[in-house]
Amino acid sequence: MPATIVHELQFLDFSVNDISGLLPDNIGYALPNLLRMNGSRNGFQGHLPSSMGEMVNITSLDLSYNNFSGKLPRRFVTGCFSLKHLKLSHNNFSGHFLPRETSFTSLEELRVDSNSFTGKIGVGLLSSNTTLSVLDMSNNFLTGDIPSWMSNLSGLTILSISNNFLEGTIPPSLLAIGFLSLIDLSGNLLSGSLPSRVGGEFGIKLFLHDNMLTGPIPDTLLEKVQILDLRYNQLSGSIPQFVNTESIYILLMKGNNLTGSMSRQLCDLRNIRLLDLSDNKLNGFIPSCLYNLSFGPEDTNSYVGTAITKITPFKFYESTFVVEDFVVISSSFQEIEIKFSMKRRYDSYFGATEFNNDVLDYMYGMDLSSNELSGVIPAELGSLSKLRVMNLSCNFLSSSIPSSFSNLKDIESLDLSHNMLQGSIPQQLTNLSSLVVFDVSYNNLSGIIPQGRQFNTFDEKSYLGNPLLCGPPTNRSCDAKKTSDESENGGEEEDDEAPVDMLAFYFSSASTYVTTLIGIFILMCFDCPLRRAWLRIVDASIASVKSMLP
Repeated sequence: MPATIVHELQFLDFSVNDISGLLPDNIGYALPNLLRMNGSRNGFQGHLPSSMGEMVNITSLDLSYNNFSGKLPRRFVTGCFSLKHLKLSHNNFSGHFLPRETSFTSLEELRVDSNSFTGKIGVGLLSSNTTLSVLDMSNNFLTGDIPSWMSNLSGLTILSISNNFLEGTIPPSLLAIGFLSLIDLSGNLLSGSLPSRVGGEFGIKLFLHDNMLTGPIPDTLLEKVQILDLRYNQLSGSIPQFVNTESIYILLMKGNNLTGSMSRQLCDLRNIRLLDLSDNKLNGFIPSCLYNLSFGPEDTNSYVGTAITKITPFKFYESTFVVEDFVVISSSFQEIEIKFSMKRRYDSYFGATEFNNDVLDYMYGMDLSSNELSGVIPAELGSLSKLRVMNLSCNFLSSSIPSSFSNLKDIESLDLSHNMLQGSIPQQLTNLSSLVVFDVSYNNLSGIIPQGRQFNTFDEKSYLGNPLLCGPPTNRSCDAKKTSDESENGGEEEDDEAPVDMLAFYFSSASTYVTTLIGIFILMCFDCPLRRAWLRIVDASIASVKSMLP
């Protein structure tokens, strides 16, 4: 290709190939008129050429998923003032990130996640304070506080700084940015209390799990929240009162110090899909009104997207190359991760979210395990027909397993272990054709274990700690149990007769003893050979004893 044609090139896409090696040092001089370049998902190495600072017209640059390293060239961050979309994710860039002012005055999307950037969050971001909409700096080695000036990035809709080493408190002004749709500060060392309010005029997804946050959960925090993930903090107090029960559909509070009873207001969360209150100190009864929960709206057409996929390593950012119009995919797509315990594992479920649209439409679960809940399991919970996961293990629940659980047609994992349940396992549960995990171990259940369909696949681990259960897959025969019961009943009858026999024995022994004494007394009253023989025996015995004495 003639050099003049290359010099005038505006659109260049060589993504998703096996190209390795270094980018040419003079690439910026060779392509000064380039508008958009996509070199993602290759094997490029080495430093970013400083000549790229000569690309003053470039608006979109995607070099994600390569092996670039080193610091960002100063000429690059000051020369490319037309950049709107910059994606450098999943490389090995290092050094302090934008510690000084930049020329990124038009930047709308900045993704530098999964690199090796260190130090504090740089003030260079302020150059884009009115235009920046998407900022992803997750999975780096950033330290220090979250600077309060970040609230000046008033155009932010998506902010992710998760999995770094940030500390200090959360600036209330940061969460108050008006158009935020997602903020992820999880996996840091943040402490202090939760802000009382968040922005998000159209609803917000808030991820603050795996930090060291303390104090109660403010009621007002939940006013506009759609997803709230507060797992593994040190939060205390009771479950908050929900200001708006219609907006929230994923509520995760596992691993805190929440106390008190389960508020009946939980029953008003009509659009809830995932509810995780496990590993806290909640007590009292499970509200029977939880049957009001739909665990997902009937009309899922109001939510754009497809079902989440489990343990997906990454999601491709689709791109379309058209000669007449180089299309850039909307920057408001963001991959989100939801963790939930299912099938004896704590799995990650990934999905993508678009501004005001979600794709987590097909996962419904309720986890109340590892608390101090007591009382009976409400039969009304059998009405939650969309549930795929129900975990009530490690509580103090009593009474029997409701036969209404046979209505949980989509249930895949049902864990009732480590409680005080009694009675038999309802035969109707064999109708649950989707059931993969069933655990009722360490209860006080009795009777024959149901067989058929999915129940033929469960091993003995599902029934451990219930010595009165019999039949497969245990090695306890129900016939032997019946014989044992009959033997125990017979033994009770013998025990009832035993006091009569012992009484006769005592009378017989006493009468024999008295008769013998009377006979000896009568014998001693008459002079006869038997008396003399008896006396000789007594004298001989006395003499023998005296001879043995010293």
